[in-house]
Amino acid sequence: MKKLLALLLVVCMVATMFVACAEDEAETTAAPVAEDTTAAPEVEDTTAAEEQPAESAPSAIQLLNGKEYGTDYISLYEHCGKDISIADVIEDETTGLAYIELDGEMVELGMDFLSMAMVYNTSFEGTDYDNEDDVYANWWKLYIQRWNALLPEIPLYSNEYYDVYNAAIKGVEEYPTNPYWAPASALIDWTSEKEDNSIILGNSTDLSGKLRYSSFGATSPGAADLDIENLISGLSTVTTTKEGGYVVDETVVKEMVTTDNEDGSRTYTITINDDLVFSDGSPITAKNYLYTAMAFSTPVATEAAAKDHMSMMYYAGYEAYAAFDGTNDGVAITDEEGAETGVVASKIMTGLRLIDDYTFSVTVDAAYLPYYYAIAYAGFTPTYKDLWLGEYDIADDGEGCYITDGFYAKEGESYTMAAHISASAWNTDSTYPYSGAYTIESYDEGEKTAVLAINENYKGNYEGTKPSIAKIVYKKIVTETQLEDLKSGGVDVLSGITGGKETDEAIALVDGSDGAFVYTHYSRAGYGKLGFRADYGPAQFPAVRKALTLCMDRATFAKDFTGGYGGVVDGPYYTGSWMYAKANEQGMLLDAYATSVDAAIAALEADGWIYNAEGGEYTEGVRYKMISAEYASENDKNYQSVDGAYKTVEIDGAYYMPLVLNWYGTVDNDFTDLLVFGFEQNENVNAAGFAVQKTIGDFAPMLDELYQQQIYGYYSGTPMYNCFNFATGFTSAVYDYSYNWTIDPGMYDDYSINYVKDVADIYWLA
Repeated sequence: MKKLLALLLVVCMVATMFVACAEDEAETTAAPVAEDTTAAPEVEDTTAAEEQPAESAPSAIQLLNGKEYGTDYISLYEHCGKDISIADVIEDETTGLAYIELDGEMVELGMDFLSMAMVYNTSFEGTDYDNEDDVYANWWKLYIQRWNALLPEIPLYSNEYYDVYNAAIKGVEEYPTNPYWAPASALIDWTSEKEDNSIILGNSTDLSGKLRYSSFGATSPGAADLDIENLISGLSTVTTTKEGGYVVDETVVKEMVTTDNEDGSRTYTITINDDLVFSDGSPITAKNYLYTAMAFSTPVATEAAAKDHMSMMYYAGYEAYAAFDGTNDGVAITDEEGAETGVVASKIMTGLRLIDDYTFSVTVDAAYLPYYYAIAYAGFTPTYKDLWLGEYDIADDGEGCYITDGFYAKEGESYTMAAHISASAWNTDSTYPYSGAYTIESYDEGEKTAVLAINENYKGNYEGTKPSIAKIVYKKIVTETQLEDLKSGGVDVLSGITGGKETDEAIALVDGSDGAFVYTHYSRAGYGKLGFRADYGPAQFPAVRKALTLCMDRATFAKDFTGGYGGVVDGPYYTGSWMYAKANEQGMLLDAYATSVDAAIAALEADGWIYNAEGGEYTEGVRYKMISAEYASENDKNYQSVDGAYKTVEIDGAYYMPLVLNWYGTVDNDFTDLLVFGFEQNENVNAAGFAVQKTIGDFAPMLDELYQQQIYGYYSGTPMYNCFNFATGFTSAVYDYSYNWTIDPGMYDDYSINYVKDVADIYWLA
């Protein structure tokens, strides 16, 4: 799915999921700094400037329009980030923003810098911290505070989840679900007393059919697709636990040896057990753990997915291998202007080695070390050769792995194997065997239903547990009728029930069922939100996002939506996480954005939203902002409301953009329904000078509009929507957003999670 969630940043098919935390208010204390632990950074007093309309103040997106990365600018982290320690950081005690001294000046740290430093700059040597965890927690705190200041999305509720079960499903109390361990994972410990030994799982998210590789063509998977992928894929060398951590899976791994090399790289040498087999009984060998990584770092797979998944970007030799197109082995790669990049294309991936039938090694590039979650680099999941490579294979002649001749063959301008890879991504039958606890018995595209059968050859999960439930039916459910579906036997598990009315009804059903149904509940590690496509239109300006937040009564919204079974958060955090507790100890300063239309108007006026459609002084209706021709992009010039009533207009060589938000909401969704009153028809929103226009439709088209790509085949090619309502859910204790805030255009489309470029991350070269 995204290009989403979180994103998910996938390290060779082991999902690196993220945790969010719930709200709290903490007293602010001074963070440890290099020298003066009390002085805030000396920055220019901008009070006077803020009192004047910033009529042409460009966004970061506009500042970078027409500029070339590597020539005109780079990221601040690329410039100096590796040399910065947490001891070098000065935190402003009033704002919570972070600074470093660079070339004699105080420089603010942006989202890209902080997200990278949070996982790559965690050494505690030379600091006042006792361990790596404490350093990570402080970077995490600074990251959360910066996020809160920029508001890349608006959290609207964080809720309690209730999972309701048919009591014929046993083991739920002994092996309960939690934010990190959903029913699709937990059922391996359950049994079924139903006559056919089955379990029917329900999910309100559509299955798309991308079940073999749910992130194919996107950054993040759909929730339902990911559930199926996790059920049919298994035996990873490193896996997630019930508690959300990472562990080397001893069911799979016989031995793992870690070697830190002199050049700063690290090699993991992994020997797998020799009794692992696929669902058809064929042996799983070392090669099977490398097929996905090798294939999805080639231009062949890039063509197939219409996206570069860069599966091996963390490993030594990746750039040379990824540059190989089948014809240019040993050729120096040049950029568009003909300048050499320093990369020489190679058919050999030197960072991956086949040592014997059951042993392989991976070498992590020094550029990605040290890394707080380094064990994830050793995470690989086996796939059947033919799934991605067809008739071809991988080999190692002593220098590294390569794909055998023919894989890169072309017909005209297209790679022949691209069609095979694309078809495999949508394969839903037994053409290729499975490595997980279950196999796909059937898939109904029209009904969005999958039937899974137990894999009798599955050796077990990281605890050695094998499934006993013979059949899983995975179906699309509708929130409004899900309890009736449960009562009628149409579904056995309803997960993630939330909202006051729905939760009350679910609890009443269980309490009045005479033991026929049971439930568990837990606080959600995540939140529902109003998200943005924040790189064009009004949403690209932080002041607009802040003003909108100030117009919305988030506390009331959360209460109305959850019915008291939840609250509101002020950032991407979860109170159940260990780093939240640590950050509170170190002091965390967050703005709750208390509802105030006057404050919203002041923020908009300070940002230059002071005009009407004719370029005159704003008095009523929809506000406009003047954008100078120097900074106006084509998207800015063409921006308009859904109905075309409000458009960017050109007046005397400048462009005036309307304060219109085009919102895409999803159908059969109580969240969408509540936003009609809390957002679209909100009196404060209208009084502040916004106009909101909505379109209601299905989830997949909404994602295409968010990504501005035809991932699911719906995007028209013209940017239109910049507001979307969905949720962020985090299913692992790993919290890593590195690269998700990049300003590098070479990575932005593939990795950006909020489509925000932070002006503080720009380091100008000229």
